[in-house]
Amino acid sequence: MLRITAALFALIGIFLFGQGSYIHAKAMLAQVLLERAFTASLATGHPVKPWSWADTWPVARIEVKRLHAGAIALHGSSGQALAFGPGHVENTPDAGEPGIAVYSAHRDTHFRFLGDVVVGDDIDVTRSDGRHVRYRVTGTSIVPFDASDIDARADETGLALTTCWPLDAITEGPLRYVVHATLLSEQPTSPIALLDPAQKK
Repeated sequence: MLRITAALFALIGIFLFGQGSYIHAKAMLAQVLLERAFTASLATGHPVKPWSWADTWPVARIEVKRLHAGAIALHGSSGQALAFGPGHVENTPDAGEPGIAVYSAHRDTHFRFLGDVVVGDDIDVTRSDGRHVRYRVTGTSIVPFDASDIDARADETGLALTTCWPLDAITEGPLRYVVHATLLSEQPTSPIALLDPAQKK
């Protein structure tokens, strides 16, 4: 009986490990395809879907250069979108527009780096229309998922990056971790300058 129990736990462990590896592999592959679609959007000026059956498309590249971290964000924050990248939360403004632009992602994949972001860090957001916006982190907070106190129509131009809390938890809970940032600068940038470094060679 003890051997059977041990074998059962071993199988469960293998299954969970495989499931976790699959999620991370899918997230990494998706970002490669999203980067290509985002570059095409910059070049054409039109939304480009990352794959034919997608019901979303890349809208921005989010980067924290101090950490060498970043991800391509998608339109909308549905569960399907968040499986592949950060989502631009519905009914919040685009980066650089008046109000608070909100992007959400999973803590164990695309927004894993949020735990290393500190006050004073710069967050660069490149929109699919070529506009480049720089924010500076002003603080972090832990809030209930249904009471974030983020006012998308606030009388300021800011940014909020959100993910589940605690950052090292295995299951989803009712709390969210939020990184708050305020606008530093904005400038248009040519599509060539925004290409992925590997594509410039």
